[in-house]
Amino acid sequence: MDINGTHHPHEPRPGQCLRTFLREEGMLGVKKGCDGGDCGACTVHVDGVPVHSCVYPAVRANNKSVTTVEGLADGDTLHPMQENFLAAQGFQCGFCTAGMLMTTATFDDAQKDNLPRNLKGNLCRCTGYRAIDDAVHGVSTDMTETQDDCGHVGASPGAPAGRAVVTGTARYTLDVDPGDYPGLLHMKVLRSPHSHARILSIDTEAALRVPGVQAVFTHEDSPALLFSTAQHEIFTDDPDDTLVLDSVVRHVGQRVAAVVADTVAAAEAGVRAVVVQYELLPAVLDPAKALFPGAPAVHGDKNAATSRIVDPARNIVAELHTELGDVAAGLAEADVVHQETYTTQRVQHTALETHASIAHVDAEGRLHVRSSTQTPFLTKRALARVLGLAEDRVHVVAGRVGGGFGGKQEMLTEDIVALAALALGRPVQLEYTRTEQLTASTTRHPFTIRLSAGAKHDGTLTALAVDVLVNTGAYGNHAPGVMFHSCGESLAVYQCANKKVDARSVYTNTVPSGAFRGYGLSQMFFAVESAMDELAAGLDMDPMEFRRRNMVRDGTPMLSTSPAPEEDVEYGSYGLDQCVELVVDALRRGEERYRDAGLDDLGRDWAVGTGTALSMIDTVPPSGHYAHTAAQLLPDGTFELRVGTAEFGNGTTTVHAQVAATALNSRARLVAVRQSDTDLTEHDTGAFGSTGTVVAGKATLLAAEELAAQICKAAAAHTGVTAETCTLVPGAVDCGGTLLPLDRLAALLAGAGTELTAHGRWGGTPRSVAFNVHGFRVAVNTGTGELRILQSVQAADAGVVVNPRQCRGQVEGGIAQALGAALYEEVVVGPDGAVENTILRQYHIPTFADVPRSEVYFAKTHDVLGPLGAKSMSESPFNPVAPALANAIRNATGVRFTALPLARDVIYLGLQEARLHMPAVPVLAT
Repeated sequence: MDINGTHHPHEPRPGQCLRTFLREEGMLGVKKGCDGGDCGACTVHVDGVPVHSCVYPAVRANNKSVTTVEGLADGDTLHPMQENFLAAQGFQCGFCTAGMLMTTATFDDAQKDNLPRNLKGNLCRCTGYRAIDDAVHGVSTDMTETQDDCGHVGASPGAPAGRAVVTGTARYTLDVDPGDYPGLLHMKVLRSPHSHARILSIDTEAALRVPGVQAVFTHEDSPALLFSTAQHEIFTDDPDDTLVLDSVVRHVGQRVAAVVADTVAAAEAGVRAVVVQYELLPAVLDPAKALFPGAPAVHGDKNAATSRIVDPARNIVAELHTELGDVAAGLAEADVVHQETYTTQRVQHTALETHASIAHVDAEGRLHVRSSTQTPFLTKRALARVLGLAEDRVHVVAGRVGGGFGGKQEMLTEDIVALAALALGRPVQLEYTRTEQLTASTTRHPFTIRLSAGAKHDGTLTALAVDVLVNTGAYGNHAPGVMFHSCGESLAVYQCANKKVDARSVYTNTVPSGAFRGYGLSQMFFAVESAMDELAAGLDMDPMEFRRRNMVRDGTPMLSTSPAPEEDVEYGSYGLDQCVELVVDALRRGEERYRDAGLDDLGRDWAVGTGTALSMIDTVPPSGHYAHTAAQLLPDGTFELRVGTAEFGNGTTTVHAQVAATALNSRARLVAVRQSDTDLTEHDTGAFGSTGTVVAGKATLLAAEELAAQICKAAAAHTGVTAETCTLVPGAVDCGGTLLPLDRLAALLAGAGTELTAHGRWGGTPRSVAFNVHGFRVAVNTGTGELRILQSVQAADAGVVVNPRQCRGQVEGGIAQALGAALYEEVVVGPDGAVENTILRQYHIPTFADVPRSEVYFAKTHDVLGPLGAKSMSESPFNPVAPALANAIRNATGVRFTALPLARDVIYLGLQEARLHMPAVPVLAT
């Protein structure tokens, strides 16, 4: 087989797909996202024709020419499509990019003109597709650094890893040299077929006889320490209810045994050979029924105090009951009251890179783990705690991570591979299949929200109360945090003297929930923002005017129902009013465009409406979020940053380079960033809660400012001037009119046996707030339930926008993911407790054709708490999308939909139901 112009003599194994063969031949740009021909990440050319290599038999490629992304360029000259993707930055995490390139590189002009059809086989979870559209059509958003634009804060330099991403040389978790892991073993996991059962016996003899199987691990090999897979700075924030391997299984898909073998195929055969006897136990799948007296106790064997579970016997992981003012009185004085129950569904993160880890033990007995994680430092700490190791005997590193969205704020693979590596003394790798990702990782928490709200005729909000039931699934990872967070900013964004929260997070025998983009806020804002529109309708008031009268204003108290008032949250800047007006103005202009084009009347069956929603989010999670950065002057006069935060499409690498370049008055391309390695820095809580800029970036700013001061002091000492007269310029220090090149200064320092390194640390407090407002114009076919999005617009208050192009991409990606959750994404759990949509084609994430091009606007604010005025903007664009869409449908049809997702059949049936309950029109007698 010829691969990228070179003959490869190896023969594929019987039944081997082309994807695994190519990766074994060193073509690591060929990615695995589904193994079912659904995502396109593995696309390569066979004799010039793009194919999904995961479903293409490798033997069919014999005597043919295969081209992977590594062979797309001509030496150092990139293919035009690679240049286009760089110029438009048509990627974020980049895991899908190789496949996108291999598909689009073959397109002619006619195919480029019909991307909704011709890109249907390539999925992207990060970008929202606008940047990909621009790339394919050769639209450049590049802002290449010039002498006047050094890539400082406010500019849009490209991602430092851009060229590596488009050439397939960026290294993700499993893109490793086999020589670095001699004797690598592969793990596969036997998972429970039952929603609740006790393991009576496990017979591993047949499995151990399978050729290549080295070991089988069961609950008898598991450490006895209970822990949580959730990763937080304070690990006691989550209940200790999990074992590496347990003798009781509590959901379909839970680990039962782990088989380690020389090959994946042997490990899979070993899994099939394990024989398990179970004692079936009563299961509870409905969170409301889980609260009934006598309901099966999912964790009835746990001690409430030591496990930090509120009431194991009643399945209550965490609860909150608090009231501000007098809600009953507030409802009584209201002129209009809205009471409704809202529900949101399970949603899967669907990062294209599945969970994966490799663990090995070095000659000194130190454990090393390479993992697809958002939290390498917390994972290191958790591994040490669970496995009984000193923390300095554990090292965790994350390569480039192929998407996260909160799903990788968990320890789902690292513990089991580390256990095996320590026992066997050989490297062990575990990579989730897409089916495991859907059935055995985590999802967004499903919510049921009973809401009551009241308002006076003048638009004053008099009462806002919620009774919240959160389904945490079989384990309590993130259960308390999501519940508390969901009831925070979603209520605090409105000024109302009377607020009440009753909330419970409960166990069920279903797939565990976990951290997900928004961390509970998207679920709650769906209910709260729907209610705001209903109150406005009852008052015959414009919904946005009703919000203006009640939303928080700069300096007004954020009235929280939290049991412990968050006194460190303040208005570092305020841009909600700007966001409201930006969206209102954009929708007005959109209406004018449609009217001028003669598109305001789509016909008798189509109803057109607009809807809006707002959201607020704290820029940092509570209880501390820590980061450390080291900044160093290198011998060649450039700079190096060592940071803890991981890069998974969140863009923090670019942000760190820009912040440092601004503080050092250098160029962003002269700042190299090393990251997400627990041996590089002291500590970093992790890349979650939108903290990559406001916490880790603040640590970088402090380190860079300190390094700048050290450089000026050293330059002054070598030039005989005062440090106050020295200023940094790109590549040099201006010492009172005399330029001292930085490489010369570094050489002088090296000659004296010194180097310049500075450190910055930040603890995440005080915290600011960020705002997002979304608006839709939609058309609904009242006869069929078809929904068309005519206009989508979001305004965001991100403070000073560090990189406008990149931040726009974050907003667009959040909108696209939120549209999937609003319209059709749902992890369906069947009556036996098993997830029913087990492959990607059964779980519909947005394709190119599904996502409208959104207008994105930024408020002009400067946050006094964030680095150089910046605020967070990764999670929050997701939060207002679903309620804005539901409000637009309500405005168009007059029907309030209270449950997500808003699929076409749901809309159709809802409209039909509304017609059945419409009052009859009287017929006059003749």
